[in-house]
This record gives sequence, C-alpha cells and structure tokens, in this order.
Amino acid sequence: MRKSPVLGAILGLAMTPAMAEEVSLFAAGSLKAALSEVAEEYTAAYGTPVSTSFGPSGLMRERIEAGEAAHVFASANMRHPRTLESAGKGGPVALFARNRLCGLARPDVTVSTDTLLEIMLSDDVRLGTSTPKADPSGDYAFELFDKSGHAGTLKAKALQLTGGPDSAKRPEGRNTYAWVLDSDQADVFLTYCTNAVLAQKEVPTLQIIQVPEALSVGADYGLIVLDGAPADAWKLAMHILSPAGQTVLASYGFDAAALPKED
Repeated sequence: MRKSPVLGAILGLAMTPAMAEEVSLFAAGSLKAALSEVAEEYTAAYGTPVSTSFGPSGLMRERIEAGEAAHVFASANMRHPRTLESAGKGGPVALFARNRLCGLARPDVTVSTDTLLEIMLSDDVRLGTSTPKADPSGDYAFELFDKSGHAGTLKAKALQLTGGPDSAKRPEGRNTYAWVLDSDQADVFLTYCTNAVLAQKEVPTLQIIQVPEALSVGADYGLIVLDGAPADAWKLAMHILSPAGQTVLASYGFDAAALPKED
C-alpha cells in the first residue's frame, strides 16, 4: 500500500525529540467526550499533560486566528483547519474521523425516518439546529435542507439554538442537546448522531431518528498541528490517528476512518 504523504509528514515530525511541555488541544464540541478520553490515555502513555478546550469549530478557529495558544486543532469539518493551513498557520491537514446527522426528538413527537422531513416542515413543530458558519453542525443541517427540495422553508423556520457566539449556555453538567429538548426549546433538533447518543443517555425518553438516505449528510473531521507547536503536539496528533485513538473515537459512534482512501 502506498504511504499517505500526510501520514508520512506527521510520522517524520513525530520523531523529533520530545520537549515534554504541556500540549494545548482545541477541538469541536462534538469531540469533547471522545478526545478527552484520548487525551487522558495519551498523558498516561507519554507523561505529557494536555490542556483541552472545546467549542464550535468556527469559533475555535477564530480564537486561534486571534492569537490564542493552540498546538493541535481538531475540527468538525475540513474547511476550518484548511483555512488555517492556507494562512500559513500549520499543516498538513488530516482527515481523522467521520460523523453524520440524526434527528433528535422529544418523546411526545410522533416521527420516524420516513416522516422526518414531513415533521420538520410542519407548522406545529419547532425545528432546532446549531448556528451555521460558527458551528459546522449548523452548516451540515442547512446542507440537508438544500437536499430536501424545501430549503427556503426549512432555513426560515430553523431555530439556531446552539453553537453561536450568542447562544444560551447550557447549565453546568448538562448535555447541550438533551437540555435544549428537555427544556422545551425545540421539538426536533438536527445534530450529529454521536451527540444524539450522548443526549439520549442523559434523557432516555428522547428519540433518535435516522435521516433518510436521500437527505443524509456526512461530516468529515479534520486535524491540524499549528506552527510553533512542541514536538509532543505531533505525538498527540499521531495518537489520535493511531489504532488506540481511533478505537476510542469509534466507541463514541464516530466512523474512525483516519485517512481518505488512497487512489
């Protein structure tokens, strides 16, 4: 099998002698549970502490652009890390996981995969999404609307409840999406399937609805090491891409396809 140039570059730099300083990881909010566990495993294996910061990928990118110290950035799309790469702030960008959208519904909503679009279009149903541009989850939801044939109607009615700079903050200890539905802010919410699983663990009566294949939208997650990062940052990136890191991601529902298929 031909070695990927991305993997080769990361492997080569990972061999640099370690400086054993703290590594700063910025990552998408949807990765919080999985990458917190990966970071803990990395620290246990290598003795290098990792500080973590999670939030909407677009806002995390803006924080990096504003000069906040970040060594590794794990985004819920490829666009944000590629923007940083194009600006000369790091690279290369590696695909390290995939996700997809699901519907999350309150228990009193009668909905199935076959009726999801009809229910979202209903005047009686409050439809929630994350905030496009700030949070890739919102961008993916709007991409689904584009595929539906009812883009104008769905975009107009969508309540952009999470992921934006002015979004209401969830109470401490609550899952964002469980809280949004449990507090009656929306009837149906489009989010990553991995988020939906975590929300249902907190509020078991919530329903997870698979999106019809014709409307399905996949999410590619991108990883970048920023310029000026210590050698241990490359080791952390490799740990995320390694079988150990990928196994953790898969356990949280991600499609742990670390690299694109080769030509």
